[in-house]
Amino acid sequence: MEASYERYILDFKRPSGTSRGILTQKETWLLRIKENNKIGIGECGILRSLSFDDRLGYEEKLQWVVENIALGKEVLWEQLREWPSIQFGVEQAFLSLEASDPFILFPSAFTEGRKAIDINGLIWMGEHEYMKEQIDEKLNAGFKCVKLKIGAIDFEKEVDLLRYIRSHFSEKEIELRVDANGGFTPLEALEKLEVLSEFKLHSIEQPIKQRQYEQMAELCKKTPLPIALDEELIGVINIEDKARLLDELKPQYIILKPSLVGGYRGSEEWIALAQERNIGWWITSALESNIGLNAIAQWTFTLKNSLPQGLGTGALYTNNFDSPLEVNQGALWYNPTVQWNVP
Repeated sequence: MEASYERYILDFKRPSGTSRGILTQKETWLLRIKENNKIGIGECGILRSLSFDDRLGYEEKLQWVVENIALGKEVLWEQLREWPSIQFGVEQAFLSLEASDPFILFPSAFTEGRKAIDINGLIWMGEHEYMKEQIDEKLNAGFKCVKLKIGAIDFEKEVDLLRYIRSHFSEKEIELRVDANGGFTPLEALEKLEVLSEFKLHSIEQPIKQRQYEQMAELCKKTPLPIALDEELIGVINIEDKARLLDELKPQYIILKPSLVGGYRGSEEWIALAQERNIGWWITSALESNIGLNAIAQWTFTLKNSLPQGLGTGALYTNNFDSPLEVNQGALWYNPTVQWNVP
């Protein structure tokens, strides 16, 4: 068994804004395993400034994986607890190697092109007119769930955008989610949640920055609209700590990005704990290329979660890999007649 890795830079079609800044490029790493003339591929998708494993030694750890690939998936996963994006890349690569088709990791009605995954349309931060333009585009494209990133422009302008949507579509017609990416201060958060609740939102992601446990617990207790934790889960590795976090904060939802929380296995630990506590959940990609997005989508379909998932990021880049993944009428489809193009 042999392994190798390579760095790949994805270029955004248009600079995309979050409360942490403007994204123009996304760095990712492709891990390949070769055995008996078969090749498996996985993506180690890192988000600079957000990933728990965005630190010195990342490439050295990838090199260690390559040198120790014969240890196998289970041993490597345990050894990589401090490197969740590499854990996920390893899981993908081994599944890909074992599969009859290296890109069909979880055969299903989804990979056969018979069923789709409902997804949310993502509205990036930017000037008021640009955000309004994106909203119109998503609604015209048939999305029934729209997610707005907020917290970067003037709050009143963001409220105007929500009012604009609600003036045309009721909550029964369009589900609205917002993602503050920790953009509110604890002092202002509850007041802003009260304002946002007027628009019958499905949920708000991470209203305040992570690791403010007392304030977040209070918010989750008093909130007038459901709170979904996202960044709060990053870096919580042990299952005992995961359970403690959910017990202390009691969120209404959690959002799982496999690249940030230890791949399939790490995500499934969170899901089991959430279900025991009647906490809702859904899956989101973390700006991976189509290789990682494909691995997340196929697995997500098997989970049979009826909520719209956050998997509509494949069209963001100018140099993504050609793949069978297609977005149509607010849903992600796998078109088996389309060939992959991965060098």
